[in-house]
Amino acid sequence: MQIASYMKHGHEWMIAVFLLSGAILFSNVVHGIAFAIIKQRRKNASPQQNATRPSIHSHLNHPARWVFLTICLLSIFPWLPIPAHIGQPLRLALHILLVVLVGWFAIGCVYVMQDVVTRRYDIKAENNIRARRIHTQMQVLRRLLIGFIVVIDIGCILWTFPDPQLWHYGSGLIASAGLATVVLATAAKATVGNLLAGLQIAFTEPIRIDDVVIVQGEWGRIEEITTSYVVVCIWDLRRLIVPLSYFIENPFQNWTRDRSDLLGTAFLYTDYSVPVAAIREHFAKVLEASPLWDRKVCSTQVTNLSEHTMEIRCLLSARNASEQFDLRCIVREEMVRFIQENYPDAFPRTRFVSLPESGGPASLPAPASLKS
Repeated sequence: MQIASYMKHGHEWMIAVFLLSGAILFSNVVHGIAFAIIKQRRKNASPQQNATRPSIHSHLNHPARWVFLTICLLSIFPWLPIPAHIGQPLRLALHILLVVLVGWFAIGCVYVMQDVVTRRYDIKAENNIRARRIHTQMQVLRRLLIGFIVVIDIGCILWTFPDPQLWHYGSGLIASAGLATVVLATAAKATVGNLLAGLQIAFTEPIRIDDVVIVQGEWGRIEEITTSYVVVCIWDLRRLIVPLSYFIENPFQNWTRDRSDLLGTAFLYTDYSVPVAAIREHFAKVLEASPLWDRKVCSTQVTNLSEHTMEIRCLLSARNASEQFDLRCIVREEMVRFIQENYPDAFPRTRFVSLPESGGPASLPAPASLKS
């Protein structure tokens, strides 16, 4: 009898091992075939097609593998010779694991959706205003969707437990959600304000990813927009962290709000003797020789006169802020070199006039206030 019982249990466990091996093999084969087809199609496509295709393999490869495996394990679970006191908690653990993995897979799908939309808009293009708008909106929308998926996933995990009392607590928690919302909104006023500011920024677009801005007197580019703050990459590679609400409540400069081309100035302060026509002619030659000039604005004007100098403004235009800054530096260097070589006496100077020897201070008439 014992031999027969051992043989029976051994036979059951052999079947269990066979089913487990088959489930693991089947899930890996299905996963391998599906993603091999996706990878092959991407490999056979042209670079232009791949540039606009979402990265399904990188975002969904790992979560899909574990989802397939968990589903296969649950499908063979009724045929496994596991005692009831072990099998029930193990089945519950597998169900919870499946819910978590499906949430992971859903988050991967959100990233794929973002790729589908944003890969058609190159943020590195010269005229990238629409691309920056789409990238900004999708970044905010992605974070909101991921937060929503996490909340739904937690709710599904709670509903997985076969405990009516736990469901009762969950219903009470939902019933008190209104009061909890008021309390949380009061306690986390800044956080809620930043969240609402993020939605407002995403759709009213005062700033976008890669916008050139002046914030707190610092020149930089919008590098990242999160649900609570904005990261501004300053020109010297420092990062300025600014709350989202700042861009709603405070004025700031956005140099690329509607278009990226800008005007720039280079001021020259010279003596009255310098010929303005020659300055104007050489300034035009400097711009013509530079690839940074967009060939739209080239103007030289005398904008101010003082008792010692003449202010000459060289007005120029460029495709973006970086090229404008470099072009202004080039213009200053070239114009100073031109004046040094051709009109060295035309730089600002202070003149002193000496009085004749016979007219020294002693011979000057005394002021009226000193007369007796």
